[in-house]
Amino acid sequence: MGRTRLYRNGELVDRDFPVSDVARHLEDPSAVVWFDLCAPSEAEIGLLRDELGLHELAIEDATAERQRPKVDRYPTHLFLSVYAVSYGDHEIRTCEVDVFVTKNALVTVRENESYGLAGMQRRWDAAPTLAGSGVGFLLHGLLDDVADSHYAAAQRLDDDIEALEDRIYEEKPHVGRKALRQRRALVQLRRVALPMREVLGSLVHREHGVVDDVMMPYYLDVKDHALFTAELTESMRELVTNLREAEVAVQSNRLNSIMKKVTSWAAIIAVPTAISGYYGMNVPYPGYEQRWGFWVSTLGIFVLSYSLYFLFKRRDWL
Repeated sequence: MGRTRLYRNGELVDRDFPVSDVARHLEDPSAVVWFDLCAPSEAEIGLLRDELGLHELAIEDATAERQRPKVDRYPTHLFLSVYAVSYGDHEIRTCEVDVFVTKNALVTVRENESYGLAGMQRRWDAAPTLAGSGVGFLLHGLLDDVADSHYAAAQRLDDDIEALEDRIYEEKPHVGRKALRQRRALVQLRRVALPMREVLGSLVHREHGVVDDVMMPYYLDVKDHALFTAELTESMRELVTNLREAEVAVQSNRLNSIMKKVTSWAAIIAVPTAISGYYGMNVPYPGYEQRWGFWVSTLGIFVLSYSLYFLFKRRDWL
């Protein structure tokens, strides 16, 4: 997958050229360049600092780990920090993507290869007529791909939460640990997805000069996707909370049912215990050493035990 592109007058004229040629291409005022750096080396950081004249604080943020999603404005460029997201095995995996936006260059800096460039480049190739909007067009492809990754992860997480909700009423649900993992995944997703509203809201302001009239509807569409994802995560947070409460309620009801059954059987067993204990005393009693006494006591055990069983069964205690 290529990591460089050159547009001139709204047309793609070159791609996959060495990053070292970027400075030469930028000498042409009609050129718009995109190039990507993954875990940049010192030489590549020097290119950002010396050839593009990017602010040292922005470069420091791009090379540091775990920046908050944001938009910083500097005299000659913008700096953005966003996170691409993937979801699998009840875990959220994120990849930080830092972006430098100058008048005629877009630079993406990824912390690792876990976030691929295929989705972003596919969006660029699908709308070549918008390339005349320059870096605004290129930046939209990136943000649209990142926002879609948030939405896809949110949908899959929502499906898993609903599936876990259906398991609560099974005989042995064991959803406690999975619910905890999904709640942790939801927290991680919200941490990177919710600030996207602020990022996109800041970019559509006219003072940045990145988004022109042609690209404005497309940026607003991405913002709508980010808002929908935020609303989806909000509903999932309530669902996860209710999930744990529902599990506790189901367990409590099952415990009450078990206690009723145990108590009922204990009452039934107490009858033969009491009768046999009475007739086991070493004193004379009615029917002592008589055959009819044995049959009367046995009949009493069965009659009283069956009566208690019928009574408890009728009241749904057994």
